[in-house]
Amino acid sequence: MDGQEGRRWRVPPKVVGVKCAAVVAVGALAALSGGDSQRLLLAGAAALGLAAVALRDLLAPVRVAADREGVTVVTGYAGHRRVPWDAVTAIRVDERRRLLLHTRMLEIETADDLHLFSAFDLGADVHDVADDLYHLRARTTR
Repeated sequence: MDGQEGRRWRVPPKVVGVKCAAVVAVGALAALSGGDSQRLLLAGAAALGLAAVALRDLLAPVRVAADREGVTVVTGYAGHRRVPWDAVTAIRVDERRRLLLHTRMLEIETADDLHLFSAFDLGADVHDVADDLYHLRARTTR
């Protein structure tokens, strides 16, 4: 894909770096638990969970890619699914406010699936990504 024909949105390398650093820090905490089995278990489980999340970011950093033919989204742990534009039924941003939290998710809907992505997944504001996807899709449906 070149810059004019397609776009890619990926997990920012800095976010991946922070996750990897967290794995090391929590792993060190587990190693330094000093024989406290509860602390070792808790820190070890946290390190494994963080490692799984960081590994996913390393294996599938590009979460959404789009071009004139369609959109490719990450599915499962690190798989990808190619969806032609005519199979995309909706592109929208879902915003929710609960207590002090404000979440925004990009939704890419097909007849049989709903793919959700946050700004942390995309490395960009979800509204901007949705606008870019609308424009790419509009260019191909004319």
